[in-house]
Amino acid sequence: MSEIRNYIQSHRDEMIELLRELVAVPSVQGDAAEGAPFGKEPARALRIMLEKCSELGFSVENVDNYAGSADFGQAPQLGILSHLDVVPEGTGWKGDPFVLREENGRLIGRGTCDDKGPAVAALFALRAVKELGIPLKKGVRLIFGTNEENGSADLAYYRTKRELPPMVFTPDGEYPVINAEKGMIRIRFSAPFAVGDVTHQQAHNLISVHGGTVINAVPESCDFYMSVPDVGSPSMITAKVPGRSAHASTPEKGDNAITKYLASIGKFVTDPPLDRLAQLFPHGETNGKSCGIALSDEVSGETTCVLSMLDTEGARLTGAIDVRFPISFTSAEVKAKICGKLNEAGFDIDSAECSEPHFTDENSPFVQTLLRVYEKVTGDHGRAIAIGGGTYVHDIPGGVAFGAEFPGHSGNMHAAEEFITIDDLLKNAEIMAEAIVELCS
Repeated sequence: MSEIRNYIQSHRDEMIELLRELVAVPSVQGDAAEGAPFGKEPARALRIMLEKCSELGFSVENVDNYAGSADFGQAPQLGILSHLDVVPEGTGWKGDPFVLREENGRLIGRGTCDDKGPAVAALFALRAVKELGIPLKKGVRLIFGTNEENGSADLAYYRTKRELPPMVFTPDGEYPVINAEKGMIRIRFSAPFAVGDVTHQQAHNLISVHGGTVINAVPESCDFYMSVPDVGSPSMITAKVPGRSAHASTPEKGDNAITKYLASIGKFVTDPPLDRLAQLFPHGETNGKSCGIALSDEVSGETTCVLSMLDTEGARLTGAIDVRFPISFTSAEVKAKICGKLNEAGFDIDSAECSEPHFTDENSPFVQTLLRVYEKVTGDHGRAIAIGGGTYVHDIPGGVAFGAEFPGHSGNMHAAEEFITIDDLLKNAEIMAEAIVELCS
């Protein structure tokens, strides 16, 4: 342990510099282009990481810019899966989100916590094992993806070209070990929307509304343009309802600007679709009760339901919903309930993407080894936990999330001022190095 810890500590500055280079790439999904299936920036981030891996002596492969890998040893039996794409920057930053800032032991920037920082930690963990000459009987593969934040099409493609190692963990969650992940349903819906009579002096008429930027986050703002009654002629106003962003799996940590709008300003608007949405998504309700999906179980807790996007497009009102449901239920039964409620309220279901819950037995040798490593390095109790968020191993049988956030730590994932502490970055590398040794020696 001391050898690995000292090695990681001695490479502190190099780790930070690589993270700085990666954060500088705004690797949000963009338009597909030749050789860049998810846009040029995610492909650029992948290229930077693979060049660094090659420079350090690992055998690298780029699978058509969907994902890439770095191998150490033959016939990899352990895969460590991380991603280099990020969510949009949003607002509320104190500085440029794509320029790494170091303040009071924190490394601040988009992707530092999710998932570029952990990807750097994984690389330096494997480098430590390699350069310290620790003998391994089993090979290790680092896998870097570029589309985790928008459906993991990168991993789906990669798996058509390459087999995953039999053991896979991702530092795309939290410690000690995440072995249970709720199922997910992402629904896009719409209804006819007609702009009101803006000349009517006694009516509040919505002209347009826009709230939210991504489907898997609590919206931090909702902008609207409307006419309001006034003496002589109606006044036109543009306003913003503020909220607080949070990951869609933990909506109680945020303040939904869209539902706040529907509950306040929206109630003055005579447009029926808004009235019906306000009833289905009361402000402050996060368990989907009004949509008929307030389900729960002992292992994974209760449903979360977020109205995450709302927009006026032409003659239609469009919206998006993120649902995370307990592992005891299926997507078919949950989808039927919420889509039925939407249909009854006059909304068309434009799409419904579903993912079943994920569960790996905590008593498996793989999980027990990871828990033992966590306890050895941190001195804290290791236990398997369930979450609402889907990690990168959600569709990988036997896969688990191992890090990167520690209990009680929050890196503002998907929000402004995202960060990872330097101590946590180094500790992640140490834990992953120990896991490699324990699993592959």
